[in-house]
Amino acid sequence: MSGTRPDPTPADDEVRMEVHDPDPAGADAARVAADRAIADQALIDDVPDEAVVEPRPVRQRDPDEPALLDVRGLKTHFHTRSGVVQAVDGVDLSVQRGEVLGVVGESGCGKSVTALSIMGLVPYPGKVEAGTVTFDDQDLTGLSNRQMSRLRGDRLSMIFQQPGSALNPVHRAGRQIEEVYELHRDYDDEEQTRRAADMLRQVGIPDPERRARAYPHELSGGMAQRVMIAMALACQPDLLIADEPTTALDVTIQAQILDLMRDLVAESGTAVVLITHDLGVVAEMADRVAVMYAGQVVEEADVITLFEDPKHPYTRGLIGSMPVLGDRREALETIPGVVPNLVDPPVGCRFADRCHARVEHDLSICTEQDPELLPVVETDGDAHVVRCFLHHDAEGRPRAVEGGSTPADVVTAPAELAPGEGP
Repeated sequence: MSGTRPDPTPADDEVRMEVHDPDPAGADAARVAADRAIADQALIDDVPDEAVVEPRPVRQRDPDEPALLDVRGLKTHFHTRSGVVQAVDGVDLSVQRGEVLGVVGESGCGKSVTALSIMGLVPYPGKVEAGTVTFDDQDLTGLSNRQMSRLRGDRLSMIFQQPGSALNPVHRAGRQIEEVYELHRDYDDEEQTRRAADMLRQVGIPDPERRARAYPHELSGGMAQRVMIAMALACQPDLLIADEPTTALDVTIQAQILDLMRDLVAESGTAVVLITHDLGVVAEMADRVAVMYAGQVVEEADVITLFEDPKHPYTRGLIGSMPVLGDRREALETIPGVVPNLVDPPVGCRFADRCHARVEHDLSICTEQDPELLPVVETDGDAHVVRCFLHHDAEGRPRAVEGGSTPADVVTAPAELAPGEGP
């Protein structure tokens, strides 16, 4: 067979570029890398020892304002062959209108299961065993699936963590956004199509009219994530739960999506529960922060207080593991050990086996009794709550520890706690 082969057409989302190295030995590449390292070090050297950073405005919680979402004593368990996994065990959360609550913690701590429990979407074999989820004075745990369907997508909305499995593979992207309007708004077909394309444009998808006709498998991971975000924001919900909304996005689109969420909060008073591993996103977006560990909330405070004066050793470990520009350290702090098995959680504090502070302060109660989530001694009311015996005794009475916070040198344990060490 004769003939010329046509030039390959670049994919819609990808431009292939050929880079020819003039130096096969790699000397030029090494020189460029060295220059970059020198430039990066110069940037670090230019950072003053005490850089002045203007804090962003943070919404102050009104203690007299009722919460739009109030979660109390939520317990969600999964009944498996290995036993009952206590994925969420007594979680308390509340969000007011126009407030952004950041929920952070390592993988497996129960963040996503908490969100699914609020939305009434816990998959089999999971089940909400106890607790209440009150949304605008209505207990969602007592509603039928049909009643919840009227709320989901309209007043309640969620950005799921994995768009590849959340989007319907046999429907075009635009049609899936149009379906939100079809269920919750009285728009004709032409208006639904126009608004779907407009939502795709708002989340940064170029040529939205054409992308609306694409199937999920024809979209990149980042674009599929933006389609999910467009679906969640379509009806300007009263409560938006965003589960890792910017994970698959590059930094430019990430900033655009965060700005879009921020505008939604400012313009319509939407309350946001932002679930993320990225403490930088939390510092930029959240008004309050709840830290979860092993199915429980271990600390909650406004974002400035949490970063400036964290109380729980786990929170301090998380913040200590973040690299800071200008702070030269041979190694970042680490939290030793692993999360406990939630099929058979330990008696007492679930962080006790990984916590060097209990050893330093000789707190045997940490392995004998589960602490409650209570206000710290320096605050009034529930402005700053922590689940830790460093700040409360067995009866729940507050107590200060060396100036009111956990000493920095006992935040995390050394590489390993020897068996039998401590109380």
